[in-house]
Amino acid sequence: MALKVTTSGDGVDLSVRVRPRASRTAVRGVHDGALDVAVAAPPVDGEANDELVRFLAQTLGVGRRDVRIVRGEGARHKRLHIARITEAEVRARLAEHLVR
Repeated sequence: MALKVTTSGDGVDLSVRVRPRASRTAVRGVHDGALDVAVAAPPVDGEANDELVRFLAQTLGVGRRDVRIVRGEGARHKRLHIARITEAEVRARLAEHLVR
């Protein structure tokens, strides 16, 4: 299934499924339209969320302040807004980082 990315305001919105406590942080693929990301941080005191934001900002080439969790901060399924990027840029940059 393809990644669901929607243009929203000054950037895009996308769904992310997070797997905390992984051996390393990486994009694992797409599951039910959501980006599947393994995060090498525990889901304690916001550590997994911080690692997710840091990783996606670096992967997409945007600043950390441009990546914002808008829904699901305490859940594995999250909705993120990434500012200053287009849908095409998100797809191209994520394609380079898929674990094969």
